Amino acid sequence: QVQLAESGGGSVQAGGSLKLSCAASGDTINYYMGWFRQAPGNPGKEREGVAAMTTYDDKTYYTDSVKDRFTISRDSAKNTLYLQMDSLKPEDTAMYYCAAAPWTIITRALSWSEYPYWGQGTQVTVSS
Repeated sequence: QVQLAESGGGSVQAGGSLKLSCAASGDTINYYMGWFRQAPGNPGKEREGVAAMTTYDDKTYYTDSVKDRFTISRDSAKNTLYLQMDSLKPEDTAMYYCAAAPWTIITRALSWSEYPYWGQGTQVTVSS
């Protein structure tokens, strides 16, 4: 069983930066870990995969809208996942969730439905 706890969300102006953290407890060796987001006022909308990475070879995946602006990374010693978000835009406003999954069950790294373990989320608000 893996437990995840996000932190680092907040409110910033467009063009600003935030760094999200996701502290994991439990074994995340040979896992995919990722960041997903859900825009406000759209509870029926599926969560969007933002970035993901493997814990065994640090391969990274990004959705097109955040490439060159967001960077996913991890500290294996602290069992913590990060998302550095730069050049933030109002359309990045969302609840951001951290998720984890054993590599054996993942077919698409940015598909939220394939991840069984989730944090509670942290809100990111970007104003214009």
